[in-house]
Amino acid sequence: MQYGHRLQDLRNEAEEELKNILSFWKNHTVDHNNGGFFGKINNANVIDADAPKGSVLNARILWTFSSAYIHFKQESYLEAAKRAYDYIRHFIIDPKFGGAYWTVDVNGRPAETKKQVYACAFVLYGLSEYYSASMDEEALEEAIELYHLMVARAHDKIFGGYYEAFTRDWKEITDQRLSNKDANEKKSANTNLHIVEAFANLYRIWPDESLKAQIIDLLNIFLEKIIDHHNNHLRLFFDEQWNNKPALISYGHDIEAAWLLPECATIIRDEHLVAKLREASIRLTNAAMNGIDTDGGLWYEYDLREEKLIREKHWWPQAEAVVGFINAWQISSETRYADAALNCWNFIRTHLLNPTGEWYWGIDEHGLPMNGYDKVGIWKCPYHNSRACLQIISRLSHVK
Repeated sequence: MQYGHRLQDLRNEAEEELKNILSFWKNHTVDHNNGGFFGKINNANVIDADAPKGSVLNARILWTFSSAYIHFKQESYLEAAKRAYDYIRHFIIDPKFGGAYWTVDVNGRPAETKKQVYACAFVLYGLSEYYSASMDEEALEEAIELYHLMVARAHDKIFGGYYEAFTRDWKEITDQRLSNKDANEKKSANTNLHIVEAFANLYRIWPDESLKAQIIDLLNIFLEKIIDHHNNHLRLFFDEQWNNKPALISYGHDIEAAWLLPECATIIRDEHLVAKLREASIRLTNAAMNGIDTDGGLWYEYDLREEKLIREKHWWPQAEAVVGFINAWQISSETRYADAALNCWNFIRTHLLNPTGEWYWGIDEHGLPMNGYDKVGIWKCPYHNSRACLQIISRLSHVK
């Protein structure tokens, strides 16, 4: 196969880059004074020791080091995973009402106590991966308990899918936004995508029939409600009844969903859904390719209301793009997808890799670094990039 050597090189580079990422997080982010990991480090590697600590950050650290231990079997990775696990158990999980606080302060006291279901999903994702790494039965029990809580409190029993957010005690909340840039709607593609990701990861270790039914329902919602059959992008925001609230096209979420949804169907061994989602995957990938620039990078978003391209290239859509394009190549054998993956990796190598090990946030429309953003923070975590490296390693392991 003419791409064999180039894809082998990509696999080898991804494995080395994964080690660099893990080294940064293991050696530069541990908070020895207050426990867990620092909540913020800026682009110049200056630590904000008093920054709040986010549930998403800690859950993604937990998943990353658990998954890294499974791959490398290096004890220091399991130790880092246990550090994240202990912090989440003692400070992030709400002992009274269950679920995850959005943030805690530097001393581990609850700060933003809302229950963002997206954050709960990532805690579940991390707990299930930690069990796979450690075989700690308590982690499995906590993951199953959190799953049942999410179904009981956040699942829409009438229209399906999951709501965005609640108060600490799981009551209705006025502002359901995950971030300031999001629409204030009751449901989103993003939250439901990461719920089905977390549920599928739990299913690997706890193949419960009710859990499988939840995964199937969510995958069908993506096929029927979330993927736009006119333009093949993801619809991003919805009211309770899944009426679309057009706002943005997110090329990163398109390409992330393109590989993640069929993987979830594969995990539950539903061949009918696998086939349907692989077909949808190609449509999503082709739609996402509308966001590729001439340098191989993926633009961030397109604002539908202003009919304007957001001319930035953030780190995480690039990570998802490499995996998504490899996935499309594996499904279709079309070399244009392999080319797109290789070109995007070259963009990452040129613009995002950092000698200290963690990727830069991104570049602006002029190709200049976006220096005002975190290297570690509420949203800047070792998840998209480390997961992309692990996916590349796995998917290209048999390439000759």
